Parts: sequence; structure tokens; C-alpha cells
Amino acid sequence: MSKLSWNYLVLIPSLFNAILAVSTVASAESIPNPQPKSPLNSITEVSVSQLTSQTNSIGQVTSVSQLSDVKPTDWAFQALQSLVERYGVITGLPDGTFQGNRSLTRYEFAAGLNAALDKINEVVFTATEDAATKTDVATLQKLQEDFAEELTTLRGRVDKLDARVTKLEGNQFSTTTKLTGRATFLLADTFGERANGKTDDTNTTFSYQALLNLQTSFTGKDQLTTSLSAVNVPVLAGSTGTQQTRFNIDYSPSARFSDGSLFLNQLIYRFPVGKQGTVWVGARQLQPAAFLPTLNPLVGGVSGAVSRFSTFNPTIYRPGFDGAGAAFAYKFNDKLQFNAGYITDDTQANKPSVGVFKNNYNAIAQLTITPSPKLDVALTYNHKYFANPTIDSTTGRVDPLTNFNLTGGTGTVNAFRPFEQNATASDNFGLQFNWKAASTFHLGGWFGYTNASQVSGPNNSATIINGALTLAFPDLGRKGNLGGFVIGIPPKVTSSTYRPRVGAPLRQDSDTSLHLETFYTYKVNNNVSVTPNLFVIFNPEGNSANSPIWVGAVRTTFTF
Repeated sequence: MSKLSWNYLVLIPSLFNAILAVSTVASAESIPNPQPKSPLNSITEVSVSQLTSQTNSIGQVTSVSQLSDVKPTDWAFQALQSLVERYGVITGLPDGTFQGNRSLTRYEFAAGLNAALDKINEVVFTATEDAATKTDVATLQKLQEDFAEELTTLRGRVDKLDARVTKLEGNQFSTTTKLTGRATFLLADTFGERANGKTDDTNTTFSYQALLNLQTSFTGKDQLTTSLSAVNVPVLAGSTGTQQTRFNIDYSPSARFSDGSLFLNQLIYRFPVGKQGTVWVGARQLQPAAFLPTLNPLVGGVSGAVSRFSTFNPTIYRPGFDGAGAAFAYKFNDKLQFNAGYITDDTQANKPSVGVFKNNYNAIAQLTITPSPKLDVALTYNHKYFANPTIDSTTGRVDPLTNFNLTGGTGTVNAFRPFEQNATASDNFGLQFNWKAASTFHLGGWFGYTNASQVSGPNNSATIINGALTLAFPDLGRKGNLGGFVIGIPPKVTSSTYRPRVGAPLRQDSDTSLHLETFYTYKVNNNVSVTPNLFVIFNPEGNSANSPIWVGAVRTTFTF
């Protein structure tokens, strides 16, 4: 027998083992509990994973133990072990499995045969294997003839795939930028008397928020977020007489951005430092919620409650201004993480007269503890400072760009500005938690304590508290849906030494407001959801003489 024939013959055992393993898959219909068909049944994905093995496989498997779903009790175990450890012609899937019980297509069989043929060609020129018989050679030749058409088709489709990928890369928007977006429509109305005792004469409103996010990565681990937005959701405080009825996506038109105009909503760059650190640098809207875990991911997310108060602990995560600054996080391990940041009002940060460090600012730090995968607890401290706002010398009115509020547009007017327009500093302490009691039930909440002091003028002080308990029901009714309930106390002043004028009562709240809210987010599909929402404020503005105010809304959200 010639040397060439001999070299072909020595590879026959590996070929027969390949046929045996492939036959194992092809006979999956006779095996109990077959696994679902994997995406590799697509000829395109088969080509990439089995011929190139660069994107959809874990590379060459050197031991059968690397395949997590293969057991010694499997009837084809020895055949697969031989293919892996003796001949090296098997690769695994990205999740480290072989998926030997799923159905096999003729294209996949052709790809497997092609791998065996490549091994044969390799051995032909190395001449290091054992001998085989003429019958084996004949079997090999017949298999090559039977699958010649499939192999040709497979190679052709791979060539077409390469051409399409090349075209896509040449015409895509950017090699580093991903575009995401969200459009929200809000149908809403209020019911009951206003907080000042007047009859509610508001009409039903229909408004929107449109958001486009450009997420750019330069290294694959960093991200530059450039967000554009247009919004005309009304601030209900003007209609109801209290900030306690505000929506979490409402917007007050200003001298910079008019109602419904397109504006720069966010500009933040995030990058890693080592394996455990992360840094954020933001020129606009670097809010604490952007770099701190709020522990209210369901009830407070874009699919959660519509009220501003229910989003998260307002005295902790709402600085009361648009943010510019820097922050960092360090993850010690899976159970402990530390975050801190310094942000200032971006409407003043670029002005030489005040700049970054003589402006309104918020210095914040948080320790997040995860004692178990089901429980998260966060201890937070932040220090806020608000300078005296600028007064227009002609009109005598406060410049809205230098205005401030201590509780981020939530709570009573006394908590909003405990010392009216006088410069204010505050120490804010927060406790947040979230307990994943079950896959279909999460229990969370927070408590916030604020000690505020008047910086300009007399040395007055005020104490502000707020708290909430949240219940979330993931997959309620069907997978992807979300039900939720919130009960809480919006920020209120429990004690104060400040009097607006001599003889006036102290600026504190005599009663406690109560916020009750419920919602249900129905996921129409992966891109569309509808959320009916209802919340009520009892004792608005911390005054039991005020009638309850009801707010009903239907939010429809489109994401891409």
C-alpha cells in the first residue's frame, strides 16, 4: 500500500467516531427530554461556529470534562471522549455545553464531516496515526460523495455571509456608537380640591417625552452617554397647589429650554480603573442616581410608578439641580461596594463668578451591602449646599436658573425651601433596602433624615423626614409584566426654628401627608408597554384641612 493511502487509512477511526457522535444527535428523537433547538440550526450561525469557531464556540476542547452537559452515563460518552481527547475535532458552545440531545440538520452534519476531513488532511502529511482498512477508505469516499452538495452550499453561504458583514461594517452608523431611544406618551388628570382649598378645574392632559441616547465606547469597557430629549409633560404643582403631585418625567420650561424643544439632557463619560474601580465624569445631569445604586430598580424604573416621589429616596438621590462633576465606585467584593461623588449645578459651573466650588453642590457617599443575593442594603450620606439665588434687579424676581429646592421637587413647600430663599446647607442621611423575597415578589423601601441649617442671616435649623415602603410583583399575569404598590410619607418638616417674619408661625408642617400609589405595567411586546397608574395624596402639604388629591395616568412607552 502506498504511503499516501496508508496515511488516509489511519484517520478512519476518528471519522467513524465522528459519524457515531453525529448519529447520536441525529437520533435525538428517540432520546427522552430533548433540549430545545439551539440557534446553531441556522446555516449562517452553523457556518460561523463550526467552520471558523471564532465567535460562537469556546474554542478547541481538550477534555470531555469541559462540556458541562456531558456525563459518563451518556450512551455516546466514549465516542465523544475519543473525538475530543484523541482526535481533537470537537468544539463546545459559548456556555460550555455540547447539547448532544437536540436535533441535527444536514448542514451541521456537513460541517462536522468537514472538520473530520480537515483532520484527515492534516494526518496525511504528518503520517503519525495507526493503520486502517480499505473498507474504511471506501466508506470515507462514499460520504464525501453523498455530502458534496451540502459542503458546496455551506461554503457558498459562508462566502455570502462574509460579503454581507463587510457591507454592514462599511455602512453602519459608527463602529463604536449604539443608538437607543424611548418615547413616552402620558394621558393624565387630577381629581379633588387643590391644596389651597380651591376646586380642581383642571382638564385631562396629553403630553410626551422623547429621549435619544448615543452610547459610545472607545475601549469596549468605557461609555460616553450623550442624551437628547424633548418633553412637554406638565408640572402639576401649578394646578394642584403642591409639589407632591409631580410626575417623574415632568419638566419645567426655563430660559435655556422651552417647552417641547430639543435639548441636551445628559452628557456623562464612564470608564473603569483597574478591575474593581469605576469613574464617572459628567458635564450635565450627573445625578446621584447615575452613579449610586438606588435599590429601587423595579418600582422606580421607567416601567414603574409615574410619580416623582415613588422613584427613589428624594432627599438622597435628588440634589435639586442639574449635575456636573465627578464620581467613583470601588467594589471590594460581591458583598460590599463604596460609591462617592461631587456634583454641582451645571447652570453655574461654567460661570467665572461662581464656578464649580462656589456654587450649589452635593457631596455624597454610599456604602452598599449585599449580605445575600436576595438582600441589598445601602447607607448613604450627602451634604447639600444652596447659595442665595440671584434676584433680578428690574423685576425683583428670582432667577429660575439660580433657584433651588432641598427635596428635589417633592414634599411640602416647607421641606422644599425650609428657609425660603436664604442660603441653605443640609446633612442628609438615608437607609435603603430591597429584599427579593421571591422571583415574583420584591419588598423594598427607604427612610430619609435631613438636618438643614440657614447659612445666611440668623442661625436657624430644621428637621425633615421622609420614608416609603414599596412592593413589586415581577411577571404578574405574564412574563415581563410588573405590578407595584407604594405607601410613603413625602418630605415634611417635623421641627423648625425659622419664622418668615416676626410673629409668624414657625415654618413647619403640623400634619403628615400620606402618598399611596399603585400601577400595573403590561408589556405588549419587547418594545411597547402600557402602564395605568393611580396615586392619592392625603393631607396635602402636611395639612389635614386639605382634601385628598387624586392623580390618574396612563403611560405608553416605546423603546428601541
